[in-house]
Formats: sequence, C-alpha cells, structure tokens
Amino acid sequence: MCGRYVAPNTAAIERAWHVGRGNSNPFVRRFNVLPTTNIPIIRGNRDSGELELAEARWGLIPAWWKQDKPPTYSINARAEEAASKPMWRDAYRRSRCLIPAEGWYEWLKVGERKQPHYIFRRDRRLVCFAGLMAEWSTEGGAPVLSCAILTRNASPSVADVHDRMPVVLPDELLVRWARADVQRTEDVAGMVTLAQSDFEHYAVSARLNAAREDRADMIERI
Repeated sequence: MCGRYVAPNTAAIERAWHVGRGNSNPFVRRFNVLPTTNIPIIRGNRDSGELELAEARWGLIPAWWKQDKPPTYSINARAEEAASKPMWRDAYRRSRCLIPAEGWYEWLKVGERKQPHYIFRRDRRLVCFAGLMAEWSTEGGAPVLSCAILTRNASPSVADVHDRMPVVLPDELLVRWARADVQRTEDVAGMVTLAQSDFEHYAVSARLNAAREDRADMIERI
C-alpha cells in the first residue's frame, strides 16, 4: 500500500513535466502527506488534452456514491482488481491521473515496533504514481475531485520493507496514462506492467507517525 508520501511543490512539478495549472493556488512541498487531504495531481485537460496541474482529495469518491460520508479505505486501488471492482473500474478505464511525488514511506516491523522507511528513485528524480480520479457531488454541493493511488506487488528493491508499492510510471507513459481515449482494460493493464521497479530506501525518524509533523528532516536517514 501507500499511506504517506512526499509531495513536491508547484515549481518542481512544472520543471519536471512542463505542465500548466488548472488553478492558481500554488502547492507547497510536503514531507508527510496524509490520506483524505488535498494533493496535487496531473490530469489531461478536457478540451485540449494537454497535461495540467490540479488539486484532488486523496481518497477516491466514485461519482455514483450516495452516502453523505466518503468511503473509507479508498486511498489505494489494487491493480490486480481495479478493472473489475465497482469502486475503481470506471476510473480505471476512463478517468486516470498522475500523482507527482518525491518518494513514499512504508513501515517495516522490527521486533515489537514498526520502523518507517523512506523509498525513492536512486537518482532522486521526481516520480509519478499511477492514479485514478473521480468527480463526486452532493445535491446542491460543489463537485469534489478525488483520487486514489494504484498499487502493485512490490519489486525486489522494496519487498524487504513491504509487499505492496505504488505503480510508478516511466516518463514515456505519462501522457498516455492520462489520456481519456485509452479505455481498453488490456491497454491500461499493459502500462501497469511497465512500471518502474528500481528504488532505494532507508530508515527515517518515527516522528513520521505523528500526523501533524511535516518537516524536511523527516526524509533524512537515521
């Protein structure tokens, strides 16, 4: 799974992928991004098809959701079942996005405690998680754009920390992933199989466990 990650700021995202903005609100760099908070995503513009930067709630709410409270456990979607489960299947086929990140965290059980590890690309470049998105609204309420991170079995470079990891797309697939006209499930699944797999990790401070902590030294090796 992926329950916490590091989000780059607007300037870093624009430099990495030359995207425009869907709104004027800048994103700050965040070192402890929590589920259900608003995060930067990259999506295809509905009119031009060009990639643009937008904001979405981390925790997908499908358009057909009827309850007042959002669903729980909707921050991650398993790639193996996303094409068939009602929660994910429409977004998997028609409404995908990219979630920019510097890296993510997982917890390794060491005796009776869990030690957080920071996982990142070996060259420290930004990555894009494969995301699913949806737009939901209540009667008379403003639409809420939301998203989830697609996950897969962990690669060998990560498996000693956790058995799952985000689907990290190679740069050459980013535009295709966000295109609304790519709708065949086999084409989407084919992109997942090309996900990046070579990462590094090390132990970081247990301060990460505190939801309100958000400091640059949280990604430093201990």
